[in-house]
Amino acid sequence: MSADITINLWKQRLGTVPAEIWERTEATVLILADNGLTEISPRIGNMQRLRTLDLGHNQIASLPEEIGELTALSDFLYLHDNRLTSLPASIARLTRVRYLNISENQLSVFPESICQMSGLLELRMTDNQISQLPASIGTMAQLRELHLRNNRLRTLPEEIAGLSELRQIDLRGNPIETLPDAMARLPKLEKLDLRWVTTLAEPAWLGDLETRGCLVYR
Repeated sequence: MSADITINLWKQRLGTVPAEIWERTEATVLILADNGLTEISPRIGNMQRLRTLDLGHNQIASLPEEIGELTALSDFLYLHDNRLTSLPASIARLTRVRYLNISENQLSVFPESICQMSGLLELRMTDNQISQLPASIGTMAQLRELHLRNNRLRTLPEEIAGLSELRQIDLRGNPIETLPDAMARLPKLEKLDLRWVTTLAEPAWLGDLETRGCLVYR
């Protein structure tokens, strides 16, 4: 693997991304966090060697479809602490990304395109307004960590049984009322966090999970 070529413009008060950055097509890491950015140029699609992209802590309300051109992204994609209400469908093409953080945005619907990001090991989408997960979440067979703290979830789909590699799920601060029995069959689950959940009718199988060695935080 070739050495990283990093462009680090963290916290430079840019406001907008200098046009010449989009010409740096040799870059493998691009850090634009904490710059007051409100938009990202479609020219980002030219940076096809990127493996890590950090757009966190900005004021971005939407992303261009061209982000789907970044098919070499394989490490981290940080989109947290922005103003996103949706994600472009093209993000489904980013099948090599291992870590996606879209926490602290304004998402009310879970973007189903995420479920096609088959390489994801860790998904963080805390502090949004998501009220349900799609059945297609069960296709994310490689996922190990799912962080959903402080959303509006009342239950989870039975298809969550498909997350055969899942080790941790964080449901803190959701108005969870019921949990599917399928969760009891997740073979590698090590941690289930239900703190700050006051609405749950506890299923009998929680005790079985604990007996198996899973830490259940209430």
